[in-house]
Amino acid sequence: MSKQQQVELRIGGMTCPDCRQHVVHALESVPGVHKVDVLGWQSARATVTASDSVASNALVAAVEAAGYAATVQTAYMPRQQPLPSAEEKLVRADSDFDLLVIGGGSGGFAAAITASDLGSRVAMINTGTIGGTCVNVGCIPSKTLIRAAGAWHTAKHHPFRGANTAQVELDWPTLRAQKDELVAHLRQSKYVDVLAAYPDITFIEGHATFQADGTVCSGEKSYKASRYVIATGAQPRMLPLPGLEDAQPLNSTTLMDLEQLPRSLIVLGGRAVALELGQAMARLGVEVLILQRSVRLIPDHEPEIGRAIQDYLEREGIGVLTGAQATQLSRTGETRVVHARVMGQIRQFRADQVLMALGRQPNTRSLGLERVGVQLDKSGAIIVNEYLQTSNPTIYATGDVTNNPEFVYVAAAGGALAARNALTDAHRALDLSAMPAVIFTDPQVATVGLTEAQARRQGLQTKTSTISLEYVPRAQAARDTRGLVKLVAEAATGRLLGAHILAAEAGEVVQTATLAVKFGLSIDDLTGVLFPYLTQVEGLKLAAQAFTKDVTRLSCCAV
Repeated sequence: MSKQQQVELRIGGMTCPDCRQHVVHALESVPGVHKVDVLGWQSARATVTASDSVASNALVAAVEAAGYAATVQTAYMPRQQPLPSAEEKLVRADSDFDLLVIGGGSGGFAAAITASDLGSRVAMINTGTIGGTCVNVGCIPSKTLIRAAGAWHTAKHHPFRGANTAQVELDWPTLRAQKDELVAHLRQSKYVDVLAAYPDITFIEGHATFQADGTVCSGEKSYKASRYVIATGAQPRMLPLPGLEDAQPLNSTTLMDLEQLPRSLIVLGGRAVALELGQAMARLGVEVLILQRSVRLIPDHEPEIGRAIQDYLEREGIGVLTGAQATQLSRTGETRVVHARVMGQIRQFRADQVLMALGRQPNTRSLGLERVGVQLDKSGAIIVNEYLQTSNPTIYATGDVTNNPEFVYVAAAGGALAARNALTDAHRALDLSAMPAVIFTDPQVATVGLTEAQARRQGLQTKTSTISLEYVPRAQAARDTRGLVKLVAEAATGRLLGAHILAAEAGEVVQTATLAVKFGLSIDDLTGVLFPYLTQVEGLKLAAQAFTKDVTRLSCCAV
């Protein structure tokens, strides 16, 4: 009997619903293909279930013959244990639970609550502090400090008339205590109290490890469930550089818990966490140098935004050096030294502390996943398909532990979807085709959809427009015209493919663009709708009008 494989493809060139059908038919025509799922025509993602004899390049060739582009994302062999049919009863008489959730963060809670709402027997195993990354060491504490640092910066540099800030000292211990107080409050109200509101969810404190027989061991007890959802999150990635143990660099968690701020800080990294915490520390009076390996900051974003945010950071006195690859760490007394290769030469940079902000490492070690056939990618993340299913069809996963984007709202949406797919025949896919993302620097960076480069790699013909915030009345009224709005649209149809915003309130603007991308709106749709005056979101309409008009010749209200 032939074994089956699942191959995930990224499809380029789909421009309408009919394109989806053309791709489906092309893939179904390949001998040995049993099932093809293409999530809409905007997602550009296809999952093919086929015999293991089917070569991935045959699938790519079939798509290309139909006039589209295709690249293989993942290919793996699921265990030959089919999901129950709609007629089969999912509750197993020999199991302890219908669903066992491993992890007590946002993704785990969403999965457990969904299972409870479905009337299933559900348990959650969690080790460490309940609530996961976001509330404890991620979004909540970091954004609290960022906001406080921004307020302190404004008070110091733009005081109210008559105010004297010369003698004001930063009270870091009080600021840190207020941060911890908020974290404790939200952990209690959003996790501990919520768990208490679902008495049918069995909570087990301890570390979970899969056994070869498919059960999960925690402490001295073993538990068997019909389905599992893994939501164990991730932790800061520490690059194993020589001298790491001696230099003892900080990560995002330990930085925010320092008893005393350093006088100087070197930040390794140039993406969201590095920029957010680097700017916050600088605004709190720390001398900051950012060393980024890539040739520009936030390299996955539009180049215009990367260049602009670097300029704004440097204007605040933050040092930024791109093209710098750290090779070694060392320590002399209380001074840390970063040895980095810059333009082929090794240079040394000194500071009181070093922050490693180089991404996150999925928490998959010691889970025993190799015993139950759950496949990982090269970074250690669990590979899931669009249904959040792993290579073992009884095990699902969500959040930062997977190969999906590392956002708390993606984890929560995935947790609810994973539980529903695991316990019913819903077979619903996680749609990430319109996923907003925000970097909470000042100004903020907010994006949704495709960049210009990503669209072209998918074979799409594009047109773009970019406007400075100097043309947005709200920015002028606020006396803060730092930033830009860039829109990426399909050349032939005008369909909005992506929106990229650098502005003080970019995070509040991006959701309008998200809806436009998700529902396939065009540039004409944006220009034809009313936008309220003196709002930052009016910048989207101005950027849409810039495709055909000179925005310098528009009157008030973008008309």
